[in-house]
Amino acid sequence: MMRGTGKADVFVMLAHPVGHAKSPGIFNDIFEQKGLDSLMVPLSCRPEDFDTFWAGITAAENIRGVIISVPYKVPVFHKCAAAHDRASRVQSANSVRRQADGTWYADNFDGVGFIEGLKAGGHRITGKRILQVGAGGAGASLTYCLAEEGAAEIRLADIDKERAQKLASLVGKTFPNCRIEVGEPDPSGMDMAINATPSGLKASDPLPMDVSKLTPQMTVVDIIMEPAETALLKAAKEIGCRIQPGRPMMDFQVEAMAEFFDIERKDRRNG
Repeated sequence: MMRGTGKADVFVMLAHPVGHAKSPGIFNDIFEQKGLDSLMVPLSCRPEDFDTFWAGITAAENIRGVIISVPYKVPVFHKCAAAHDRASRVQSANSVRRQADGTWYADNFDGVGFIEGLKAGGHRITGKRILQVGAGGAGASLTYCLAEEGAAEIRLADIDKERAQKLASLVGKTFPNCRIEVGEPDPSGMDMAINATPSGLKASDPLPMDVSKLTPQMTVVDIIMEPAETALLKAAKEIGCRIQPGRPMMDFQVEAMAEFFDIERKDRRNG
């Protein structure tokens, strides 16, 4: 099938900047493999132009869905008419699809992809004590999903302690069986340590946690995709820890997003 015709389904990847985004390449490859007349286009805009940009996206009738990254996950969520609980509880969207009436429906697959990636890697969460560094957009989704999955204890560390405290309080109310505290990025006494911050994208970035406190019995996870082996994972591997890189989280998110967007138009065929 020829792709990119006038009848093509158009999807957008929105971020600022957008040059690092992997989703357009991954999805366009999927569209090619499946013979779909669909395209995903990377787009960016300055934060001060976001309202104008989003009005244009909404007016463009053939845009079926948008994947959202930093810094637009929260602003886009608030432009949506409805949302899945996963997005509502963190007030953040990383995927939105157009509804029949032209409005947008939000979901958030950060935590879903993360948990499925851990399971595929053979890492257990139930009953585990976990250090999570980073309580921002992706981090908030991870915390809810870790607690939902049965983590016994989560120690949240973030440079913005007020943000971490607010998240800990909200997750604790939703999942009272999970003990959540705000603390330092110190993995002492933990079974698993997770980096949910951007620290590690650049070689000059500081380590997100105190690696001197890691022990070989711990599992260390980084949600950063590139580099595949961050400085944190390299240090953890040298200590003898089990490690989990960021790519599986993305792979499982893509699977969930493709279903969310119904890229093969199964709804139309079944209807």
